[in-house]
Amino acid sequence: MAGKKIKVLIVDDSAVVRQVLAETLESDPGIAVMGVASDPYAAAKIIETEIPDVITLDIEMPRMDGLTFLEKIMSQYPIPVVMCSSLTDEGCATALRAMECGAVAIITKPKIGVKAFLEESRITICDAVKSANSVKPQRLTMQPRRVEQKLSADVMLAKAANRSMIQTTEKVVVIGASTGGTEALRTVLVAMPSDAPGIVIVQHMPEKFTAAFATQLDRECRITVKEAENNDTVMRGTALIAPGNRHTLLKRSGARYFVEVREGPLVSRHRPSVDVLFRSAARYAGGNAVGVIMTGMGDDGAHGILELKEAKAKTLAQDEESCVVFGMPNEAIKLGAVDKVVPLSAIANEILRACS
Repeated sequence: MAGKKIKVLIVDDSAVVRQVLAETLESDPGIAVMGVASDPYAAAKIIETEIPDVITLDIEMPRMDGLTFLEKIMSQYPIPVVMCSSLTDEGCATALRAMECGAVAIITKPKIGVKAFLEESRITICDAVKSANSVKPQRLTMQPRRVEQKLSADVMLAKAANRSMIQTTEKVVVIGASTGGTEALRTVLVAMPSDAPGIVIVQHMPEKFTAAFATQLDRECRITVKEAENNDTVMRGTALIAPGNRHTLLKRSGARYFVEVREGPLVSRHRPSVDVLFRSAARYAGGNAVGVIMTGMGDDGAHGILELKEAKAKTLAQDEESCVVFGMPNEAIKLGAVDKVVPLSAIANEILRACS
C-alpha cells in the first residue's frame, strides 16, 4: 500500500539513544517507530502483541546481549535487524557474527557524542532501515523515499573530458556492493586464484567494521585481502577494501595503480561511495578496468559504472535472483551501463575471463 510506513522497534539500554533514534526515524515520512525497549525482555513483550517490520538493536545490554537476542529472533521470526552499537576493535568480531546470524546492517555509534552523531546521520540511519525492510521479498513494496540532497562524485573527482587510455596487459577490477554484499563478496573472493588481478572494493560498511571484514576474508581466500590504506599498490593477488567513512579512489602513476584514501562528503548518500571509486577507475584505468556492481539498495555506483563502460571498461552486474536487494545492479542495467548480467556464482569466472 502506498501509505504504509515501515514499523520499527528500537531496542537500546540508553534512554538518550532511544529518544534521539526515535526522533531521527520519525523524521522520515516512510518510517514509524512502533515502540522502544530498554532490553530484549521488554522488546519480546512488544513483539508478542505486534511484529515490527525492522528492529534496531544494540549489542551490549543488561539481562541479555543483543547477539543472543538476535539469534532468538531469527529462530522465531524473520524480522530484519539493524545493529546499532558502539563498536571497538574487539567488538568487530561480534558484529561480524551478527551479520552472519542475519543482521542486515550495522550502524556504528561513537562512545561519546552519540546524540549529535545520530542527529547528523539521519539519512544513513533511515536508509539502513529502509534497506533492511526491503530484504524480505514480501516487503519489497515500500513508501517512496523523500527526495534528499544527494551529492554526485563531482564533489570528489571531476569527470574526465577524455578517458581514452592505451590498453595494457595488466587489468584492475573495481567492485561495488551494499546490502547483502558481505556474503556475496565472500563468494567472489574465495573463488579467486592466488594470481588474480588486483581488486579494489567498496562495500557500504561502518568505520572499523571493514578492517575486521577484510581480516576474516584474508583467512578464507587464496588472495590477500586487506583494508585499503592511502597509497597502497593495487597488485595481482590482492584485494583492497575501502575503509568505512572514507572515500577510496583508484589512481595511476606510470604502470603502477594505487589507491588514494581520503575524507569527503557523502556521495550518493554514502562514504565510501561506489560512484567515486568507479569514476576514478574510468579516469585512470579506462579500458584496463573491469567494473562489477553487486547486491545493494539504492543507485550508488550506477552512474559510475556507466562512466566505466563509456571508458571502454568491461562491466558486469549481479542478477536479480542471486541479489539480496536488486537496487544497485538494476539501476545500472536501466542506464544501459552493463555488458553482462550474471548470477553470483558466475561472477568470479566472468571477471577472470574479462581480464584474460
